[in-house]
Amino acid sequence: MSEFNGLGLNLGNLSRLSTAKTRSISPENFKGEKGKGGMATEGFASYEARELGQGWKVSPCVSIKQGEVYEVADIEGPGAIQHIWMTPTGNMRFSILRIYWDGQEYPSVECPVGDFFANGWGKYAQLSSLAVCINPGSGLNCYWEMPFKKHCRITLTNIDPENPMVLYYQINYVLTDIPTNCAYFHAQFRRVNPLPYKEVYTILDHVKGQGQYVGTYLAWGVNNTGWWGEGEIKFYLDDDKEFPTICGTGTEDYFCGSYNFENPFTHEYQPFTTPYSGLHQVIKPDGVYQSQTRFGMYRWHITDPIRFDENLKVTIQALGWRSGRRYLPLQDDIASVAYWYQVLPTVEFNKLPDNNCLEII
Repeated sequence: MSEFNGLGLNLGNLSRLSTAKTRSISPENFKGEKGKGGMATEGFASYEARELGQGWKVSPCVSIKQGEVYEVADIEGPGAIQHIWMTPTGNMRFSILRIYWDGQEYPSVECPVGDFFANGWGKYAQLSSLAVCINPGSGLNCYWEMPFKKHCRITLTNIDPENPMVLYYQINYVLTDIPTNCAYFHAQFRRVNPLPYKEVYTILDHVKGQGQYVGTYLAWGVNNTGWWGEGEIKFYLDDDKEFPTICGTGTEDYFCGSYNFENPFTHEYQPFTTPYSGLHQVIKPDGVYQSQTRFGMYRWHITDPIRFDENLKVTIQALGWRSGRRYLPLQDDIASVAYWYQVLPTVEFNKLPDNNCLEII
């Protein structure tokens, strides 16, 4: 039997031995070096540890100034990211996470940190899934396996013009051989507010190269009354033109719910969180300034990845109801993160919206 490289972990192979090397990056070991964790003598908590000294939680976090690009990780491969935990302060839409693979010029991941972890509205909403978990009080966790052959660089940029941010983080990874047929993890954020009348929201386009689509997160703000989820999601694969290969039957259907996500007993939206899909966040109007209903939804294609050979486009309709049983094209506030794996190089993403268009209002 060939040597086990320590990737693709599950309950069935945890007993297998491997020569893979486990490493971890945090403010207590910025470079993930062997035997060099907890050595700080200066750090964010040096005052608190002044009577105890080195080895006693001197550097648990970092402060990132306004406009600063902070390098979270710089790793020489081959290897794979296996778990990311973060607890950022401040406006999560103003903290931009980027990941670069194998020395590429353009990032393969570019998202506000909250949206990347399916927490786009900046309010705590517990989530339990295989790929992402949001745990009390603001523990953001990602379990997507992210292999790389040469190099990994992770940055977090504070684009808040007024406030610094504090970041607690830990990047757990493994140094090991990577199979030649492993693709690279990608994630891209988009937002439109409001969606122009009769326009279809684009989750992802301009993807080039072979790969597989593995997940969708939507932060959906409703700007009308009534049901908002009649729209279909569509996957245009390779040479698809006007019509897609995969066409869903409704928004709640794609997120593995049905009939308006409605609890049949209370007749209210029923949040749910499962390994592969969920409506984990429902923000209701408070009768004063929080006037709109907002939702957070995720769908992970872990057992049913959508494979493409050359290119991919993903869209979703915003569709409600008007009088006379007629569909109403909605003009809602929609933000999304698309998650996929593909071969390199990564095409340059669309430019992120500016602060005013990113802000949660």
